[in-house]
Amino acid sequence: TDYIARMKNAAQRMSNLINDLLEFSRVTTRGKDFVDTDLKQVLDEIVSDLEIAIKESNAQVSISDMPVIQADPSQMHQLFLNLLSNAVKFRRKDVAPIITVNYEHVHEFSDDHNTELDWQVITVKDNGIGFSQEYTDKIFVPFQRLHGRSQYKGTGIGLSVCRRIVERHGGTITAKGAADEGATFIIKLPVEAELFTLQGEA
Repeated sequence: TDYIARMKNAAQRMSNLINDLLEFSRVTTRGKDFVDTDLKQVLDEIVSDLEIAIKESNAQVSISDMPVIQADPSQMHQLFLNLLSNAVKFRRKDVAPIITVNYEHVHEFSDDHNTELDWQVITVKDNGIGFSQEYTDKIFVPFQRLHGRSQYKGTGIGLSVCRRIVERHGGTITAKGAADEGATFIIKLPVEAELFTLQGEA
C-alpha cells in the first residue's frame, strides 16, 4: 500500500505540473483583451478567496489605494493570487504573516524605450522566510525550487507565470529579499498599456 500511495502522489504531482505548464503557455495564447481593471477590486476578491488560509495563519493583509489600469482582469487576478498565496505559504514558523500591498505612480526615464515614461508601481511585501539575494533571478525561472517538496507544496511554476503575465502587459517584475527577513515583489506596469506579445510569439 505504501508503494501505491507513492505512485498516487507522483501521479498527482505530474497532473499538477501539466496543469501549471498549460497555465504558463496560455498566458499569451489564451489572454483576453485589455479593459479597465480596478486592482483594488481584484485584490479584495483575492483576500476573500484566501480567507481560510489567512485566518489559519493569522495573517494581516494591508492594501493601499490601487489604480484602475488597462489590463486582462483574469491575468491580474492570477498574478496577485500567486503573490499573496505565496506570502501566506512561505511564512516563518510561529510568525504571523504581515503582507502589505502598496502603489505609487512613477515618472522616470526608461533606458529600454529611450524616453520618459509613466509607470504604475505595485509592491507586495511580506515578513516571511524570504530568500537569499543570489537567487533573485532564479525564482522567476520555471522549476526553480529553493525548498524541498516535502517542506512546501508546489511545482515551481507560479512565479514564472507571474513574470509572463507582467511581460504581456509591457511591464517588469523584480524581487528583493533576504533569508528569514521576508520578500518584496515590485511590479512596474506602463500607464498606457497595450497588448504586448512576447519575443518569438505571434
